[in-house]
Amino acid sequence: MGIQHHGHNFPTCFASCSIPSYFNASLPEKLNAIRNAGFGGIEMSMPDILAYSEHLNGEMLNEDDFDGIASISTKIRDLVEDLGLRIVMLQPFSRFEGWSKSEHSEERVAAFRRARGWIRVMESLGTDMLQVGSSDADGISSSLDDLAADLSGLADMLAERGFRLAYENWCWATHAPLWKDVWQIIRRASRPNIGLCLDTFQTAGGEYGDPSTASGVIEEVGRDELDARWKHSMAEMASAVRGDEIFLLQISDAYKMTPPLCSDGDEPRCAWSHDYRPLPFDGGYLPIQDVLGAVLRTGFSGWLSIEVFDSKPKEGMSMEDFTKAAMESLKRLLDEV
Repeated sequence: MGIQHHGHNFPTCFASCSIPSYFNASLPEKLNAIRNAGFGGIEMSMPDILAYSEHLNGEMLNEDDFDGIASISTKIRDLVEDLGLRIVMLQPFSRFEGWSKSEHSEERVAAFRRARGWIRVMESLGTDMLQVGSSDADGISSSLDDLAADLSGLADMLAERGFRLAYENWCWATHAPLWKDVWQIIRRASRPNIGLCLDTFQTAGGEYGDPSTASGVIEEVGRDELDARWKHSMAEMASAVRGDEIFLLQISDAYKMTPPLCSDGDEPRCAWSHDYRPLPFDGGYLPIQDVLGAVLRTGFSGWLSIEVFDSKPKEGMSMEDFTKAAMESLKRLLDEV
């Protein structure tokens, strides 16, 4: 399964966490809807694994009970294989890199312990790729070399089992919010099993959009300057990155926030990311076609993944309608680039 476009067959996947919670669906129901819409793979989210443990056993596992999580993951692997799907990636692994290297750093010790647990879960799921989001933690190093060194260590742990690391810029991250930031870190890490996880929302939402302004775009510079910077960034992506260095592209748009989001504990872009990311052509406004266009110009022919977080209920739409609309939006997006 896939989408044919200009001589390439793009495989498609759907993030399990992107089925809106208002459908009240179990994991097997989500997987069926994803398969029936024509997707060939899924991104498996850790919260969905924990929720499935509660569905089966009546209580949710603790996040650090990796024996229990691995056992549930084996059952999920069987479910996925029975449906003819593939688990493309486990996500979202967060707040890993940049902790103090002091021998007394509890955060660093805990981060590497958690990494070993997640690798066990990957083995049980039968997936070979781990998504790592650029850290949004306070108190971590601002040195790109320090961040890269930690990613190198994690990549080496993954390489022992033939696994890969897909590093994604989260647009509210502490020190690496932009695609070019994580690209520089990847280059410094210099491991063959580290690649980019690019995201249309994270890219356009960090460099062009702003949920805290009335216009919905960055206002620190004039609009002409903003447009010029954006076009330059996309041209640089297309020329600096090889297609095989992008492990997958996640796709979503964003709603313009009216009234603008204000900081109330969460960074506005973080709150924006978690609840206001619709499918393409469903009310968003970011220049996500530009991101896809730049990615295609790298020679990329890998996974196109729907990863949306839309808390706005769709009147009269079933979960099956939603996943089919997601597939149609991908086809249309490719057609219009």
